[in-house]
Amino acid sequence: MLTLIARRLVVAIFALWGIATLVFVLLRVLPGDPARTILAASGASETAIAQARQQMGLDEALPIQYVRYLWNLARGDLGRSLFSNRPVLLTIAEQLPSTFELAAAALTIAIMLGLGLGILAAWYAGSWLDRVTVGFAVLGVSTPLFWSGLLLIWLFSLVLHWLPASGADSWRHLVMPALLLGFVGAAPLVRLVRSNLLTTLQADYITVARGKGLPETLVLLRHALRNALLPGLNMVGLQAGFLLGGTVITETVFARPGLGRVVVDAILWKDLPVVQGTVLLIASTYVVINLGVDLIAMVLDPRQRES
Repeated sequence: MLTLIARRLVVAIFALWGIATLVFVLLRVLPGDPARTILAASGASETAIAQARQQMGLDEALPIQYVRYLWNLARGDLGRSLFSNRPVLLTIAEQLPSTFELAAAALTIAIMLGLGLGILAAWYAGSWLDRVTVGFAVLGVSTPLFWSGLLLIWLFSLVLHWLPASGADSWRHLVMPALLLGFVGAAPLVRLVRSNLLTTLQADYITVARGKGLPETLVLLRHALRNALLPGLNMVGLQAGFLLGGTVITETVFARPGLGRVVVDAILWKDLPVVQGTVLLIASTYVVINLGVDLIAMVLDPRQRES
């Protein structure tokens, strides 16, 4: 068990290193000069832009920038914003509660919808309820977030006047973005739970339980759900990371404060340290959540300890 945990930790560390490296490389190969972007509006001269590049450390060779970047990460230093000169860690800390609030609400909705509708679809397989549920899952997977967000704003804000279209001042501002992300996150969970539960209900031990005269509800709750929902646990971990990343689009559509707005503005301004820090935080959270899910799955299912 300890060997498996150590192996997963090593894989997680290498995954974070790979993500940090990928973000560093992609931001350097994209067109645009951060110093020129920041100073262009003020009509700065080429000499001033060159001095700004030197102060930002952008005039050094890429290998030197990369080594310094990794060294700072190892020390927990995410750098300072090229635009505001504020520590990136402080900027992230200010916006993190709003983003985690949205992601947590969306994940709760996704789990409730995913498990509930998946179980109903399997229990009434072949019925109209099953077909509607599968259609719901397909719609959730295939609909773009930004389009769905604009549709919700049009319907509930402009037409019905039920909910505010933007901001984060009260729980009413959280309803639409959380429902949007939760709906999208629930879709693959519905399909997975339905498929696994249908397979489990055809297993031999389920037939034996039915042969003992147990009620169908007891067969489902006591014998089928536990084995059917274990793969769904891994899907919950994947969806948690997806929903955290999905806040980037959702916060932008609903003009909601959070890491999403920060990273979009940073990309537009080529604020490299802010983009690197924010993306690395989201990726780290994703890796940690899935590591925790893997460990929980190993505790609940002894067969995974042997694989």
